[in-house]
Formats: sequence, structure tokens, C-alpha cells
Amino acid sequence: QVHLVESGGGLVQAGGSLRLSCAASGRTSNNYAMAWFRQAPGKERDFVAAINWSGSSTYYEDSVKGRFTISKDNAKNTVYLQMNSLKPEDTAVYYCAANSRSKHLSGRYYYTGEYDYWGQGTQVTVSS
Repeated sequence: QVHLVESGGGLVQAGGSLRLSCAASGRTSNNYAMAWFRQAPGKERDFVAAINWSGSSTYYEDSVKGRFTISKDNAKNTVYLQMNSLKPEDTAVYYCAANSRSKHLSGRYYYTGEYDYWGQGTQVTVSS
């Protein structure tokens, strides 16, 4: 079992920054590919960013490229999402996800079905 707990969400003005954290615990949680997704009210859960087990490979959704950075600290069993230049359209519940079946990012890293463990989510609200 892997347990994921997100933190760091909140209310911020447009142009501001937030850093989300995802603390992982459980069986060999450092060896997993990880990702962040987000879900706005009335919409599907969408891919934001993904990272492989070592942090050497990352992918981003086009609208967050250059503004968001995903990283991980294996010593702390934690994945981060640094979000800069936030926009009102970034408002959503942000979820951390883990793929316990692979260290690496597959060609379907953007697909929710690739991840078998999820956190409870943290709300990010960006005001205009």
C-alpha cells in the first residue's frame, strides 16, 4: 500500500506562486513514477505534470510549461509542484498520483489509469 498526502494549496492572486507537496509513505514509495493532476468543478481530472522515480525525466501539460516545475526529494519521500505565474484558470483541486507498477514514465503518463494510488487532493484558488 502507498499513502499519499497533499498539502500547500490555498488562495492566491493571479501572478502569484504556490508550492504543493505530496508526502508518500508505504512500500518502496521512492521507486515509483509520480504525477500531478487537477480537477476543476464540473470538469474531468486532467494531467498537469509527471516525473520518473529518479527525477531525471519530466513531462508537462502545455498550458503549464514554463510556469510549473515538478520535482522530487527521495530522501523525504516527497514530490513537489512549484507553481509560478498562476492564472485564474489554474483554479482546481490538485491531486498527487503514484504508479506503483513502474519507476519509469510510460507513453501514457498523462492518463489517469496509469496511476494506482491517489491522494485526497488540495484546493488551489487563483483570484483575478
